[in-house]
Amino acid sequence: MHTVEIVLLVLLLGALTGIVARYIRAVPLPLIQIALGALIAWPQAGLHIAFDPELFLLLFIPPLLFADGWRIPKREFFALARPILLLAFGLVLFTVVGLGYLIHWMIPEMPLTVAFALAAVISPTDAVAVSSITRNLGMPEKTMHVLEGESLLNDASGLVALKFSVAATLTGLFSWNEVARDFTWMAVGGLGVGALLGWGFSHARGTITHRLGDVAATQMVLLLVLLPFAAYIVGEKIGVSGILSAVAAGVATNFGDLERSSYISERMQTTGTWSMVESSFNGAIFLLLGLQLPSIIGVTLHEAGHHDAWILVGYVAAISTALLLMRWVWLTLGVHRALSRAHHQGKMAERPSALLNLATTMAGIRGAVTLAGALSVPMVLSEGVPFPARDMLIFLATGTILFTLVLGSISLPLILRYLPRTAESPTLREERLAREQACLAAIARLTLSDEELQKHDAEWIAMRQEVNGHLTQEYRNRIQLLDDGSGTASTVEAQREAPEVVRQRKLRYVLEIEARLDCIRAERDRYYSERQAHRINDESLRSLVSELDLQEVAMRKRLAVARRAAGLPVGDI
Repeated sequence: MHTVEIVLLVLLLGALTGIVARYIRAVPLPLIQIALGALIAWPQAGLHIAFDPELFLLLFIPPLLFADGWRIPKREFFALARPILLLAFGLVLFTVVGLGYLIHWMIPEMPLTVAFALAAVISPTDAVAVSSITRNLGMPEKTMHVLEGESLLNDASGLVALKFSVAATLTGLFSWNEVARDFTWMAVGGLGVGALLGWGFSHARGTITHRLGDVAATQMVLLLVLLPFAAYIVGEKIGVSGILSAVAAGVATNFGDLERSSYISERMQTTGTWSMVESSFNGAIFLLLGLQLPSIIGVTLHEAGHHDAWILVGYVAAISTALLLMRWVWLTLGVHRALSRAHHQGKMAERPSALLNLATTMAGIRGAVTLAGALSVPMVLSEGVPFPARDMLIFLATGTILFTLVLGSISLPLILRYLPRTAESPTLREERLAREQACLAAIARLTLSDEELQKHDAEWIAMRQEVNGHLTQEYRNRIQLLDDGSGTASTVEAQREAPEVVRQRKLRYVLEIEARLDCIRAERDRYYSERQAHRINDESLRSLVSELDLQEVAMRKRLAVARRAAGLPVGDI
């Protein structure tokens, strides 16, 4: 099958499985996609594709990691930096060394450097799979933020560790000093390159859109989609981590977005585009894993013989169990103190407990990066000799993905059932308080300035004050609802039946819509101020601003119609 046809088929199946998952809520979407991919590829005449790991890394991983860096709440990321770094770098090192020696001891025919490579491959976690399993099951918010931050960074640390392990296998040379130096250069250099490209793009975008406004929104969104690929390629070309470069570019671009509150069209297009990219690419990754599964199992069993099949399955179970056990030990001994300190400082609402540690352990699911890393191992050494135990490495890595995914799908819902629930999550409370502040900002905006009083006649002022009084009462009612916690803020009622005869009523309708638009802009400005003051996080900002953007777009259309009905010029609304 042609490459283009394969891509189209994978995207189609990804969309269809996403719909199917809405009806089969008991089974996580990644498992459905893996099973479907394996079913399509399993028969002798099934779909078999040649998998290029380097192309896979370039096409799928940079945009997904960029999106994660762009979306992840920066306040929580920096507030919980210590436990995140301990998991993303400390746990990866602990896993590579400890599990590498265990694998070599358990499978003597696998050289130590190859065992290190396998341990490095299975060290990155997949927060996307975790979120798909735990959606609506009550995973504590801050714990999920820690898992997202860990997944964001340990992809890079795991793949960098894999590079050194493969290099040691190819050359037969290994030096801890050289590894530490090269790792530091690749990590710091990758973060620096990505941050520089993200900042440069944000600055250039700000300069262009300051002159053109939202006219160039579509082009800006297209350039934003291409930015993670540029960051990855530039990073790889100069010898630093392209993955960390893509992550840093996403984080830097998000900081630039905090100064772009007025560009509604671009923001809505960006949100829709990235939602589509993330959904399509995540689905494609797990489908590709399923498509590769029959061939991986077939090749390994053919070489090992059917009598050794159960031994290989035992290796998968032993390695996966040891992987999760090491994660639990690291969480209990290495990260527990950092989490407790974050809890006492108010940065983490949930108190670290044995049950929470168990949930975090079972959330160590492996996914797309593990598959890509395993398949990126070269087939031959420099002398043309086959890479030792390559097929077994790929089989064990794939088995670990399936083992942790199935175990997490079963255990996480059971564990989360027993975690204590809070009446109101910290994020919801922050959003409620932010809505109150936005209402107060809208009320303040309704006060007529001296310039407006001097500019307009008495009739206009009387109608505008009547409108302002009505809207002020509306906002006060919303504040009362928010204060007593009896409900969330409802959207401002915008539908008014335009009068057909009396011009005054038509003009009053125009003034009311204009006043509502002023209020919406005041609310949005306040939300951005609340985010810059760290009183809400990035997720809350996007959610709250999205509501206002939709309202403003609808209001602008109504204003154009109302102006025409009143015989007023439409102009730029």
